[in-house]
Amino acid sequence: MKLSIVIPAHNEEENIGQAISDVIAEMDKEKIDYEIVAVDDNSVDSTLKVLTELSDRCPRLRIICRLPPKGFGRAIREGLANINGDAVAIVMGDLSDDPADIIKCFRKIEEGYDCVFGSRFTKDSNVRDYPLVKLLINRLANTFIRALFLIRANDITNAFKVYKREVINAVQPLQSLYFNITVEIPLKAIVRGFSYVQVPINWYGRKSGVSKLGIKEMGRKYLFTVLYIWLEKILLTDEISAKRDKTNR
Repeated sequence: MKLSIVIPAHNEEENIGQAISDVIAEMDKEKIDYEIVAVDDNSVDSTLKVLTELSDRCPRLRIICRLPPKGFGRAIREGLANINGDAVAIVMGDLSDDPADIIKCFRKIEEGYDCVFGSRFTKDSNVRDYPLVKLLINRLANTFIRALFLIRANDITNAFKVYKREVINAVQPLQSLYFNITVEIPLKAIVRGFSYVQVPINWYGRKSGVSKLGIKEMGRKYLFTVLYIWLEKILLTDEISAKRDKTNR
């Protein structure tokens, strides 16, 4: 099974080289068949230069340069449209994710799960330097999502996840242009009946650069995405119930 690793990057010149080098080292150590699809999302710093120099030494690294407008969701969608693997991991380019967790999640895919959700908030998770305000908002948002969808996963908003390729195909078309894509893909997958498992992961607060997630402007986008997928869930449930009633007559 081949693993594609999609890494979006916008102005990550200080982090992206090390982030990808660490992923490559971990993949090679585990002897996994893989590719890395790095998406430069309209960077205005030296991100593209760093990626280009790295790709000259790493044949498994492919670079996609996005044209304006920028957007995390747009970058993820572009990356997913260009993968060749049987499964795909979505990994941040700011050194916040632990490459060893990619292996952990990929092994769960090999066990047969369709989706693997990394959680920063389970017993064996290790989280460092998480800003307090973001932490409180994260916990409130994820509690709301869990209650609305009646699911076990407690960190749906986290970008770090691994999917079988058939899941990515099934959740199309993706609508999100920004960070709300982090909830659109997993919730669509759950609503459409794919299996999932949650695993504890490590998360490290960025040391360099600036976070691209603007909490205030993203709140409405997250809420809209969550509610329209919840509506899809309700409609699907009604459709299934109607079919059962028809069968039982």
